Amino acid sequence: MLSLLTTKRPTTAPAPPPNYGVYLVTDSTPAILGDRDLAQVVEAALRGGVTCVQYRDKLGEHAAVVATARKLHVLTRRYGVPLLINDRVDVAVEVGCEGIHIGQDDMNVHEARKLVGNDKIIGVTASNADEAIRACEDGADYLGLGTVFSTATKKDTKSIIGPSGVRTILKAMVEAGHGAVPTVCIGGINNDNAAKVLAQSSAAPAKSLDGVAVVSAIIAAEDPAEAARCLAGHVAVAAIPLVVGAVGRTTPLSHNMTNLVVQNFAANVALAVGASPIMSNYAAEATDLAKLGGALVVNMGTVTPEGLANYKQAIKAYNDAGRPVILDPVGAGATAIRRAASAEILALGRFAVIKGNVAEIQTLHGHSSSSTSSSTSSAAAAAAPQQRGVDSTSELTVPSRARLAAALARRHRTVVLVTGPTDIVSDGARTYRVDNGDAMLGRVTGTGCTLGTTVSAMVAAYPQDALLATVAAAAVFGIAAQYAVDRDEVRGPGTFVPAFLDELYSIQRATAKGDLRWLVLARVQGVQVDDGEASNGKA
Repeated sequence: MLSLLTTKRPTTAPAPPPNYGVYLVTDSTPAILGDRDLAQVVEAALRGGVTCVQYRDKLGEHAAVVATARKLHVLTRRYGVPLLINDRVDVAVEVGCEGIHIGQDDMNVHEARKLVGNDKIIGVTASNADEAIRACEDGADYLGLGTVFSTATKKDTKSIIGPSGVRTILKAMVEAGHGAVPTVCIGGINNDNAAKVLAQSSAAPAKSLDGVAVVSAIIAAEDPAEAARCLAGHVAVAAIPLVVGAVGRTTPLSHNMTNLVVQNFAANVALAVGASPIMSNYAAEATDLAKLGGALVVNMGTVTPEGLANYKQAIKAYNDAGRPVILDPVGAGATAIRRAASAEILALGRFAVIKGNVAEIQTLHGHSSSSTSSSTSSAAAAAAPQQRGVDSTSELTVPSRARLAAALARRHRTVVLVTGPTDIVSDGARTYRVDNGDAMLGRVTGTGCTLGTTVSAMVAAYPQDALLATVAAAAVFGIAAQYAVDRDEVRGPGTFVPAFLDELYSIQRATAKGDLRWLVLARVQGVQVDDGEASNGKA
Protein backbone atom coordinates (compact mmCIF):
# COMPACT_ATOMS: atom_id res chain seq x y z
CA MET A 1 0.00 0.00 0.00
CA LEU A 2 1.13 3.53 -0.68
CA SER A 3 2.31 5.08 2.56
CA LEU A 4 0.76 8.27 3.91
CA LEU A 5 2.88 11.39 4.10
CA THR A 6 3.77 12.91 7.45
CA THR A 7 5.00 16.19 5.97
CA LYS A 8 2.94 19.27 6.70
CA ARG A 9 0.82 20.99 4.12
CA PRO A 10 2.52 24.05 2.57
CA THR A 11 1.72 27.44 4.03
CA THR A 12 -1.76 28.41 2.89
CA ALA A 13 -2.22 31.06 0.24
CA PRO A 14 -2.91 34.67 1.25
CA ALA A 15 -6.48 35.49 2.23
CA PRO A 16 -8.64 36.34 -0.80
CA PRO A 17 -9.64 39.96 -1.42
CA PRO A 18 -13.02 41.20 -0.15
CA ASN A 19 -16.03 39.89 -2.01
CA TYR A 20 -18.60 42.55 -2.84
CA GLY A 21 -21.04 40.25 -4.64
CA VAL A 22 -24.03 40.59 -2.29
CA TYR A 23 -23.43 43.81 -0.36
CA LEU A 24 -25.88 44.58 2.44
CA VAL A 25 -26.40 48.17 3.63
CA THR A 26 -28.35 48.28 6.88
CA ASP A 27 -31.27 50.54 7.73
CA SER A 28 -32.61 50.65 11.28
CA THR A 29 -35.61 52.90 10.62
CA PRO A 30 -39.05 51.50 11.48
CA ALA A 31 -40.18 52.02 7.87
CA ILE A 32 -37.62 49.46 6.67
CA LEU A 33 -36.63 47.31 9.67
CA GLY A 34 -39.99 47.39 11.42
CA ASP A 35 -39.89 46.07 14.97
CA ARG A 36 -37.29 43.36 14.24
CA ASP A 37 -33.83 43.17 15.75
CA LEU A 38 -31.16 44.41 13.31
CA ALA A 39 -28.56 41.86 14.42
CA GLN A 40 -30.98 38.98 13.85
CA VAL A 41 -31.82 40.24 10.37
CA VAL A 42 -28.14 40.66 9.50
CA GLU A 43 -27.31 37.19 10.78
CA ALA A 44 -30.06 35.69 8.64
CA ALA A 45 -28.73 37.58 5.63
CA LEU A 46 -25.22 36.28 6.32
CA ARG A 47 -26.57 32.73 6.41
CA GLY A 48 -28.17 33.42 3.05
CA GLY A 49 -24.91 34.47 1.42
CA VAL A 50 -24.30 38.18 2.02
CA THR A 51 -20.60 38.82 1.36
CA CYS A 52 -20.18 42.36 2.73
CA VAL A 53 -22.07 44.38 5.36
CA GLN A 54 -22.18 48.16 5.71
CA TYR A 55 -23.64 49.44 8.97
CA ARG A 56 -25.34 52.77 8.31
CA ASP A 57 -26.66 54.93 11.16
CA LYS A 58 -25.85 58.60 10.68
CA LEU A 59 -28.03 59.97 13.47
CA GLY A 60 -27.65 57.56 16.40
CA GLU A 61 -25.75 58.46 19.54
CA HIS A 62 -22.11 57.46 19.48
CA ALA A 63 -22.29 54.92 22.31
CA ALA A 64 -25.37 53.21 20.88
CA VAL A 65 -23.87 53.04 17.39
CA VAL A 66 -20.62 51.58 18.74
CA ALA A 67 -22.54 48.97 20.70
CA THR A 68 -24.52 47.89 17.65
CA ALA A 69 -21.41 47.90 15.48
CA ARG A 70 -19.62 45.61 17.94
CA LYS A 71 -22.57 43.23 17.93
CA LEU A 72 -22.62 43.16 14.12
CA HIS A 73 -18.85 42.70 13.97
CA VAL A 74 -19.10 39.53 16.04
CA LEU A 75 -21.53 38.16 13.46
CA THR A 76 -19.62 39.22 10.35
CA ARG A 77 -16.35 37.83 11.69
CA ARG A 78 -18.05 34.50 12.35
CA TYR A 79 -19.00 34.34 8.68
CA GLY A 80 -15.69 35.73 7.38
CA VAL A 81 -17.40 38.82 5.94
CA PRO A 82 -16.08 42.40 6.23
CA LEU A 83 -18.01 44.97 8.25
CA LEU A 84 -17.81 48.56 7.03
CA ILE A 85 -19.17 51.63 8.81
CA ASN A 86 -20.92 54.32 6.82
CA ASP A 87 -19.37 57.78 7.27
CA ARG A 88 -18.60 57.54 11.00
CA VAL A 89 -14.87 56.94 10.93
CA ASP A 90 -14.57 57.32 14.70
CA VAL A 91 -16.90 54.36 15.18
CA ALA A 92 -14.94 52.21 12.74
CA VAL A 93 -11.67 53.00 14.53
CA GLU A 94 -13.13 52.26 17.96
CA VAL A 95 -14.73 48.99 16.86
CA GLY A 96 -11.73 47.86 14.81
CA CYS A 97 -13.85 46.65 11.92
CA GLU A 98 -12.61 46.10 8.38
CA GLY A 99 -13.27 49.56 6.94
CA ILE A 100 -15.55 52.45 6.12
CA HIS A 101 -17.73 53.80 3.34
CA ILE A 102 -17.90 57.53 2.64
CA GLY A 103 -20.08 59.64 0.38
CA GLN A 104 -19.27 62.71 -1.66
CA ASP A 105 -20.34 64.98 1.22
CA ASP A 106 -18.40 63.07 3.88
CA MET A 107 -14.73 63.08 4.87
CA ASN A 108 -12.35 62.72 1.88
CA VAL A 109 -10.36 59.57 1.25
CA HIS A 110 -6.98 61.03 2.28
CA GLU A 111 -8.24 62.17 5.68
CA ALA A 112 -10.05 58.89 6.24
CA ARG A 113 -6.96 56.89 5.36
CA LYS A 114 -4.89 58.72 7.98
CA LEU A 115 -7.42 57.75 10.62
CA VAL A 116 -8.19 54.12 9.72
CA GLY A 117 -4.80 53.05 8.38
CA ASN A 118 -3.55 51.50 5.18
CA ASP A 119 -4.86 48.01 5.97
CA LYS A 120 -8.53 49.02 6.10
CA ILE A 121 -11.10 49.12 3.28
CA ILE A 122 -12.32 52.51 2.13
CA GLY A 123 -15.30 52.63 -0.20
CA VAL A 124 -16.62 55.76 -1.90
CA THR A 125 -19.99 56.60 -3.46
CA ALA A 126 -19.86 57.98 -7.01
CA SER A 127 -22.71 59.08 -9.26
CA ASN A 128 -20.71 60.15 -12.32
CA ALA A 129 -17.43 59.45 -14.06
CA ASP A 130 -15.56 62.42 -12.58
CA GLU A 131 -16.41 61.41 -9.02
CA ALA A 132 -15.45 57.81 -9.72
CA ILE A 133 -12.09 58.64 -11.26
CA ARG A 134 -11.24 61.12 -8.51
CA ALA A 135 -12.06 58.52 -5.85
CA CYS A 136 -9.84 55.96 -7.58
CA GLU A 137 -6.99 58.45 -7.82
CA ASP A 138 -7.39 59.23 -4.11
CA GLY A 139 -6.98 55.54 -3.26
CA ALA A 140 -10.51 54.18 -2.82
CA ASP A 141 -10.58 50.39 -2.50
CA TYR A 142 -13.98 50.05 -4.15
CA LEU A 143 -16.80 52.26 -5.44
CA GLY A 144 -20.55 52.27 -4.88
CA LEU A 145 -22.16 53.52 -8.09
CA GLY A 146 -25.62 55.06 -8.14
CA THR A 147 -28.29 55.87 -7.43
CA VAL A 148 -29.51 53.42 -10.10
CA PHE A 149 -33.25 53.77 -9.44
CA SER A 150 -35.25 56.00 -7.13
CA THR A 151 -35.42 54.72 -3.58
CA ALA A 152 -37.06 55.64 -0.29
CA THR A 153 -33.99 54.73 1.77
CA LYS A 154 -31.81 57.61 0.60
CA LYS A 155 -33.37 61.10 0.72
CA ASP A 156 -30.40 63.12 -0.59
CA THR A 157 -30.23 61.50 -4.01
CA LYS A 158 -28.59 63.92 -6.45
CA SER A 159 -29.48 62.09 -9.60
CA ILE A 160 -30.82 58.84 -10.90
CA ILE A 161 -28.27 57.37 -13.33
CA GLY A 162 -29.91 54.07 -14.33
CA PRO A 163 -27.98 51.05 -15.66
CA SER A 164 -26.72 53.10 -18.63
CA GLY A 165 -25.17 55.62 -16.24
CA VAL A 166 -23.39 52.82 -14.40
CA ARG A 167 -22.08 51.49 -17.71
CA THR A 168 -20.77 54.96 -18.63
CA ILE A 169 -18.87 55.17 -15.34
CA LEU A 170 -17.38 51.70 -15.78
CA LYS A 171 -16.12 52.58 -19.26
CA ALA A 172 -14.61 55.84 -17.98
CA MET A 173 -12.83 53.98 -15.18
CA VAL A 174 -11.24 51.60 -17.67
CA GLU A 175 -10.16 54.44 -19.96
CA ALA A 176 -8.58 56.23 -16.99
CA GLY A 177 -6.64 53.11 -15.97
CA HIS A 178 -8.79 52.18 -12.98
CA GLY A 179 -10.53 49.11 -14.37
CA ALA A 180 -9.21 46.93 -11.55
CA VAL A 181 -11.06 48.86 -8.82
CA PRO A 182 -14.08 46.81 -7.68
CA THR A 183 -17.55 48.33 -8.08
CA VAL A 184 -21.08 47.70 -6.87
CA CYS A 185 -24.26 49.49 -7.85
CA ILE A 186 -26.82 50.74 -5.37
CA GLY A 187 -30.27 52.27 -5.41
CA GLY A 188 -33.54 50.42 -5.88
CA ILE A 189 -31.89 47.04 -6.59
CA ASN A 190 -33.94 43.98 -5.67
CA ASN A 191 -34.50 40.39 -6.72
CA ASP A 192 -36.90 41.46 -9.46
CA ASN A 193 -34.40 43.67 -11.30
CA ALA A 194 -30.93 42.56 -10.16
CA ALA A 195 -30.27 40.26 -13.11
CA LYS A 196 -31.36 42.88 -15.63
CA VAL A 197 -29.31 45.61 -13.94
CA LEU A 198 -26.17 43.47 -13.88
CA ALA A 199 -26.58 42.68 -17.57
CA GLN A 200 -27.56 46.15 -18.77
CA SER A 201 -24.87 47.98 -16.80
CA SER A 202 -22.04 45.74 -17.96
CA ALA A 203 -19.25 47.27 -19.98
CA ALA A 204 -17.86 43.80 -20.75
CA PRO A 205 -15.38 42.73 -21.79
CA ALA A 206 -13.64 45.80 -20.38
CA LYS A 207 -15.37 45.88 -17.01
CA SER A 208 -18.51 44.74 -15.21
CA LEU A 209 -19.92 45.24 -11.76
CA ASP A 210 -18.53 43.10 -8.96
CA GLY A 211 -21.84 42.97 -7.13
CA VAL A 212 -25.02 44.68 -6.05
CA ALA A 213 -25.62 46.71 -2.89
CA VAL A 214 -29.09 46.49 -1.41
CA VAL A 215 -30.97 47.86 1.57
CA SER A 216 -34.68 47.13 1.75
CA ALA A 217 -34.44 44.12 -0.59
CA ILE A 218 -32.96 42.24 2.38
CA ILE A 219 -33.62 44.34 5.50
CA ALA A 220 -37.35 44.61 4.76
CA ALA A 221 -37.69 41.10 3.35
CA GLU A 222 -39.96 38.63 5.12
CA ASP A 223 -37.14 36.07 4.83
CA PRO A 224 -33.76 37.89 4.70
CA ALA A 225 -31.81 34.66 4.21
CA GLU A 226 -33.88 33.64 1.18
CA ALA A 227 -33.63 37.15 -0.27
CA ALA A 228 -29.86 37.01 0.07
CA ARG A 229 -29.70 33.57 -1.53
CA CYS A 230 -31.72 34.76 -4.53
CA LEU A 231 -29.46 37.78 -4.98
CA ALA A 232 -26.41 35.54 -4.74
CA GLY A 233 -27.83 33.44 -7.55
CA HIS A 234 -28.32 36.50 -9.76
CA VAL A 235 -24.74 37.62 -9.12
CA ALA A 236 -23.39 34.16 -9.93
CA VAL A 237 -25.34 33.90 -13.19
CA ALA A 238 -24.20 37.39 -14.23
CA ALA A 239 -20.59 36.28 -13.75
CA ILE A 240 -20.89 33.25 -16.05
CA PRO A 241 -20.43 35.09 -19.38
CA LEU A 242 -17.61 37.14 -17.81
CA VAL A 243 -15.78 33.92 -17.00
CA VAL A 244 -16.49 32.37 -20.41
CA GLY A 245 -15.34 35.56 -22.12
CA ALA A 246 -12.14 35.63 -20.07
CA VAL A 247 -11.27 32.12 -21.26
CA GLY A 248 -11.80 33.13 -24.88
CA ARG A 249 -9.64 36.25 -24.54
CA THR A 250 -6.76 34.68 -22.62
CA THR A 251 -6.67 31.09 -23.97
CA PRO A 252 -5.25 29.73 -20.70
CA LEU A 253 -3.15 26.60 -20.57
CA SER A 254 -4.99 23.56 -19.20
CA HIS A 255 -2.32 21.09 -18.09
CA ASN A 256 -3.98 17.72 -17.62
CA MET A 257 -2.36 14.86 -15.74
CA THR A 258 -5.04 12.37 -16.55
CA ASN A 259 -5.62 8.78 -17.57
CA LEU A 260 -5.16 7.56 -21.12
CA VAL A 261 -8.87 6.76 -21.49
CA VAL A 262 -9.94 10.40 -21.54
CA GLN A 263 -6.89 12.34 -22.76
CA ASN A 264 -8.23 12.90 -26.27
CA PHE A 265 -11.71 13.85 -25.01
CA ALA A 266 -10.26 16.23 -22.41
CA ALA A 267 -8.06 17.94 -24.97
CA ASN A 268 -11.03 18.49 -27.28
CA VAL A 269 -13.15 19.89 -24.44
CA ALA A 270 -10.35 22.30 -23.51
CA LEU A 271 -10.16 23.52 -27.10
CA ALA A 272 -13.94 23.84 -27.37
CA VAL A 273 -14.19 26.12 -24.30
CA GLY A 274 -11.31 28.26 -25.56
CA ALA A 275 -8.35 26.91 -23.59
CA SER A 276 -5.01 25.51 -24.75
CA PRO A 277 -4.61 21.90 -23.62
CA ILE A 278 -1.48 19.91 -22.89
CA MET A 279 -1.68 16.29 -21.78
CA SER A 280 1.49 15.57 -19.81
CA ASN A 281 1.90 13.11 -16.96
CA TYR A 282 5.66 13.71 -16.81
CA ALA A 283 6.16 16.00 -13.82
CA ALA A 284 9.61 17.16 -14.86
CA GLU A 285 7.82 19.47 -17.31
CA ALA A 286 5.60 21.01 -14.65
CA THR A 287 7.99 23.72 -13.49
CA ASP A 288 8.19 25.19 -16.98
CA LEU A 289 4.49 24.68 -17.73
CA ALA A 290 3.47 26.39 -14.48
CA LYS A 291 5.16 29.57 -15.71
CA LEU A 292 2.77 29.82 -18.67
CA GLY A 293 -0.15 31.17 -16.65
CA GLY A 294 -2.50 28.21 -16.75
CA ALA A 295 -3.84 25.63 -14.33
CA LEU A 296 -3.08 22.01 -13.49
CA VAL A 297 -5.65 19.20 -13.35
CA VAL A 298 -4.58 16.19 -11.29
CA ASN A 299 -6.95 13.42 -12.32
CA MET A 300 -6.25 10.30 -10.25
CA GLY A 301 -7.92 7.87 -12.60
CA THR A 302 -4.80 5.72 -12.73
CA VAL A 303 -2.94 5.30 -9.43
CA THR A 304 0.57 3.85 -9.47
CA PRO A 305 3.65 4.63 -7.34
CA GLU A 306 5.26 6.34 -10.34
CA GLY A 307 2.10 8.30 -11.11
CA LEU A 308 1.73 9.41 -7.51
CA ALA A 309 5.32 10.67 -7.48
CA ASN A 310 4.60 12.66 -10.63
CA TYR A 311 1.45 14.15 -9.09
CA LYS A 312 3.38 15.30 -6.01
CA GLN A 313 6.11 16.94 -8.06
CA ALA A 314 3.69 18.70 -10.38
CA ILE A 315 1.50 19.97 -7.53
CA LYS A 316 4.56 21.43 -5.82
CA ALA A 317 5.64 23.15 -9.03
CA TYR A 318 2.25 24.80 -9.53
CA ASN A 319 1.95 25.70 -5.84
CA ASP A 320 5.41 27.30 -5.97
CA ALA A 321 4.39 29.29 -9.05
CA GLY A 322 1.15 30.43 -7.42
CA ARG A 323 -0.96 28.81 -10.13
CA PRO A 324 -4.25 26.96 -9.50
CA VAL A 325 -4.43 23.20 -9.10
CA ILE A 326 -7.65 21.23 -9.56
CA LEU A 327 -7.77 17.90 -7.76
CA ASP A 328 -10.03 15.16 -9.15
CA PRO A 329 -9.71 12.15 -6.79
CA VAL A 330 -11.25 9.64 -9.19
CA GLY A 331 -12.54 6.57 -7.36
CA ALA A 332 -11.02 7.77 -4.10
CA GLY A 333 -13.10 5.38 -2.03
CA ALA A 334 -12.96 2.34 -4.34
CA THR A 335 -9.87 0.60 -2.93
CA ALA A 336 -7.50 0.85 0.01
CA ILE A 337 -4.73 1.99 -2.35
CA ARG A 338 -6.86 4.81 -3.74
CA ARG A 339 -7.93 5.89 -0.26
CA ALA A 340 -4.30 6.06 0.83
CA ALA A 341 -3.23 7.87 -2.33
CA SER A 342 -5.98 10.48 -2.09
CA ALA A 343 -5.13 11.13 1.57
CA GLU A 344 -1.48 11.54 0.68
CA ILE A 345 -2.19 14.01 -2.11
CA LEU A 346 -4.68 15.96 0.00
CA ALA A 347 -2.08 16.38 2.75
CA LEU A 348 0.57 17.55 0.33
CA GLY A 349 -0.61 20.59 -1.58
CA ARG A 350 -2.88 23.59 -1.94
CA PHE A 351 -5.81 23.21 -4.29
CA ALA A 352 -7.91 25.90 -5.94
CA VAL A 353 -10.72 23.39 -6.54
CA ILE A 354 -11.44 19.85 -5.39
CA LYS A 355 -13.94 18.11 -7.68
CA GLY A 356 -15.58 14.77 -7.14
CA ASN A 357 -18.79 12.81 -6.83
CA VAL A 358 -20.43 12.31 -3.44
CA ALA A 359 -18.47 9.18 -2.50
CA GLU A 360 -15.15 10.75 -3.51
CA ILE A 361 -15.79 13.92 -1.50
CA GLN A 362 -17.00 11.87 1.47
CA THR A 363 -13.73 9.94 1.33
CA LEU A 364 -11.67 13.12 1.37
CA HIS A 365 -13.83 14.54 4.16
CA GLY A 366 -13.14 11.42 6.20
CA HIS A 367 -9.39 11.66 5.56
CA SER A 368 -9.18 15.30 6.57
CA SER A 369 -11.32 14.63 9.65
CA SER A 370 -9.05 11.80 10.76
CA SER A 371 -5.96 13.94 10.26
CA THR A 372 -7.17 16.40 12.89
CA SER A 373 -7.34 13.82 15.67
CA SER A 374 -5.72 10.42 15.97
CA SER A 375 -8.57 9.23 18.21
CA THR A 376 -11.04 9.53 15.33
CA SER A 377 -8.91 7.92 12.63
CA SER A 378 -10.26 4.39 13.09
CA ALA A 379 -13.85 5.55 13.04
CA ALA A 380 -13.22 7.69 9.97
CA ALA A 381 -11.58 4.81 8.15
CA ALA A 382 -14.46 2.54 9.00
CA ALA A 383 -16.92 5.13 7.75
CA ALA A 384 -15.09 5.67 4.47
CA PRO A 385 -17.63 5.11 1.67
CA GLN A 386 -17.12 2.29 -0.78
CA GLN A 387 -17.38 2.85 -4.51
CA ARG A 388 -18.14 0.61 -7.44
CA GLY A 389 -15.26 1.56 -9.76
CA VAL A 390 -15.28 5.32 -10.19
CA ASP A 391 -19.05 5.60 -9.80
CA SER A 392 -20.62 6.85 -6.60
CA THR A 393 -22.97 4.47 -4.83
CA SER A 394 -23.60 6.98 -2.04
CA GLU A 395 -26.71 9.11 -1.89
CA LEU A 396 -27.14 12.39 -0.03
CA THR A 397 -29.82 15.04 -0.17
CA VAL A 398 -28.92 18.44 -1.59
CA PRO A 399 -28.70 20.03 1.90
CA SER A 400 -26.42 17.20 3.09
CA ARG A 401 -24.19 17.53 0.05
CA ALA A 402 -24.05 21.28 0.61
CA ARG A 403 -22.92 20.71 4.21
CA LEU A 404 -20.33 18.21 3.04
CA ALA A 405 -18.94 20.55 0.38
CA ALA A 406 -18.84 23.54 2.71
CA ALA A 407 -17.15 21.58 5.49
CA LEU A 408 -14.37 20.29 3.23
CA ALA A 409 -13.98 23.72 1.61
CA ARG A 410 -13.57 25.45 4.96
CA ARG A 411 -11.10 22.91 6.23
CA HIS A 412 -8.83 23.20 3.20
CA ARG A 413 -9.56 26.80 2.21
CA THR A 414 -10.56 25.74 -1.26
CA VAL A 415 -13.55 25.48 -3.57
CA VAL A 416 -15.31 22.12 -3.55
CA LEU A 417 -17.44 20.90 -6.46
CA VAL A 418 -19.67 17.91 -5.68
CA THR A 419 -20.98 16.54 -8.95
CA GLY A 420 -24.32 14.86 -9.51
CA PRO A 421 -27.75 15.55 -11.00
CA THR A 422 -27.50 18.78 -8.99
CA ASP A 423 -23.94 20.06 -8.72
CA ILE A 424 -22.95 21.73 -5.45
CA VAL A 425 -20.18 24.35 -5.38
CA SER A 426 -18.89 25.88 -2.14
CA ASP A 427 -15.95 27.84 -0.80
CA GLY A 428 -17.13 27.32 2.76
CA ALA A 429 -18.77 30.75 2.98
CA ARG A 430 -20.83 30.78 -0.23
CA THR A 431 -22.59 27.69 -1.54
CA TYR A 432 -24.47 27.27 -4.82
CA ARG A 433 -26.46 24.57 -6.54
CA VAL A 434 -26.27 24.23 -10.32
CA ASP A 435 -29.19 22.38 -11.89
CA ASN A 436 -27.93 22.14 -15.45
CA GLY A 437 -26.98 19.01 -17.34
CA ASP A 438 -28.51 15.85 -18.74
CA ALA A 439 -28.44 12.17 -17.86
CA MET A 440 -26.62 11.50 -21.14
CA LEU A 441 -23.44 12.86 -19.54
CA GLY A 442 -23.42 9.79 -17.30
CA ARG A 443 -23.47 7.45 -20.30
CA VAL A 444 -20.17 8.67 -21.71
CA THR A 445 -16.83 7.74 -20.17
CA GLY A 446 -14.81 10.74 -19.11
CA THR A 447 -17.40 13.49 -18.87
CA GLY A 448 -16.64 13.93 -15.19
CA CYS A 449 -12.94 14.12 -15.93
CA THR A 450 -13.47 16.67 -18.68
CA LEU A 451 -15.56 18.81 -16.34
CA GLY A 452 -12.32 19.10 -14.37
CA THR A 453 -10.62 20.30 -17.54
CA THR A 454 -13.34 22.91 -18.01
CA VAL A 455 -12.96 24.05 -14.41
CA SER A 456 -9.19 24.43 -14.89
CA ALA A 457 -9.66 26.70 -17.90
CA MET A 458 -12.16 28.94 -16.16
CA VAL A 459 -10.30 29.19 -12.86
CA ALA A 460 -7.08 30.05 -14.72
CA ALA A 461 -8.83 32.76 -16.74
CA TYR A 462 -10.85 34.21 -13.84
CA PRO A 463 -8.48 34.16 -10.85
CA GLN A 464 -10.37 36.84 -8.91
CA ASP A 465 -13.05 34.38 -7.85
CA ALA A 466 -12.44 30.63 -8.12
CA LEU A 467 -15.91 29.89 -6.76
CA LEU A 468 -17.76 31.81 -9.47
CA ALA A 469 -15.38 30.40 -12.09
CA THR A 470 -16.27 26.89 -10.95
CA VAL A 471 -20.00 27.70 -10.95
CA ALA A 472 -19.58 28.98 -14.50
CA ALA A 473 -17.79 25.79 -15.55
CA ALA A 474 -20.52 23.56 -14.11
CA ALA A 475 -23.30 25.64 -15.66
CA VAL A 476 -21.73 25.89 -19.13
CA PHE A 477 -20.90 22.18 -19.14
CA GLY A 478 -24.50 21.34 -18.25
CA ILE A 479 -26.07 23.82 -20.67
CA ALA A 480 -23.98 22.44 -23.53
CA ALA A 481 -25.25 18.96 -22.69
CA GLN A 482 -28.86 20.18 -22.67
CA TYR A 483 -28.45 21.78 -26.07
CA ALA A 484 -26.70 18.69 -27.45
CA VAL A 485 -29.39 16.18 -26.48
CA ASP A 486 -32.02 18.35 -28.16
CA ARG A 487 -30.28 18.13 -31.54
CA ASP A 488 -32.08 15.97 -34.08
CA GLU A 489 -28.98 13.97 -34.99
CA VAL A 490 -28.30 12.86 -31.40
CA ARG A 491 -29.61 9.32 -30.92
CA GLY A 492 -27.38 8.11 -28.09
CA PRO A 493 -23.92 8.42 -26.50
CA GLY A 494 -22.05 7.99 -29.79
CA THR A 495 -23.72 10.94 -31.47
CA PHE A 496 -23.92 12.94 -28.25
CA VAL A 497 -20.17 13.50 -27.83
CA PRO A 498 -19.53 15.44 -31.07
CA ALA A 499 -22.73 17.44 -30.55
CA PHE A 500 -21.64 18.23 -26.99
CA LEU A 501 -18.25 19.50 -28.20
CA ASP A 502 -20.01 21.60 -30.83
CA GLU A 503 -22.28 23.17 -28.22
CA LEU A 504 -19.38 24.00 -25.88
CA TYR A 505 -17.70 25.70 -28.82
CA SER A 506 -20.92 27.50 -29.81
CA ILE A 507 -21.31 28.94 -26.31
CA GLN A 508 -17.76 30.27 -26.42
CA ARG A 509 -18.25 31.80 -29.87
CA ALA A 510 -21.65 33.31 -29.03
CA THR A 511 -20.26 34.88 -25.86
CA ALA A 512 -17.39 36.45 -27.78
CA LYS A 513 -19.98 38.10 -30.05
CA GLY A 514 -22.09 39.34 -27.13
CA ASP A 515 -24.87 36.84 -27.80
CA LEU A 516 -25.97 35.57 -24.40
CA ARG A 517 -29.25 33.91 -25.30
CA TRP A 518 -27.83 30.62 -24.04
CA LEU A 519 -27.61 32.09 -20.53
CA VAL A 520 -31.38 31.85 -20.03
CA LEU A 521 -30.88 28.13 -19.41
CA ALA A 522 -28.56 28.72 -16.42
CA ARG A 523 -30.07 27.35 -13.23
CA VAL A 524 -27.98 28.60 -10.32
CA GLN A 525 -29.21 29.26 -6.80
CA GLY A 526 -27.63 30.06 -3.46
CA VAL A 527 -27.94 27.30 -0.87
CA GLN A 528 -28.20 27.77 2.87
CA VAL A 529 -25.75 25.59 4.75
CA ASP A 530 -26.76 24.71 8.29
CA ASP A 531 -24.17 24.96 11.03
CA GLY A 532 -22.26 21.83 11.92
CA GLU A 533 -20.12 19.31 10.13
CA ALA A 534 -21.43 17.29 7.23
CA SER A 535 -22.39 13.72 7.85
CA ASN A 536 -20.78 10.80 6.09
CA GLY A 537 -24.02 8.87 6.27
CA LYS A 538 -27.07 8.84 4.08
CA ALA A 539 -29.42 11.75 4.73
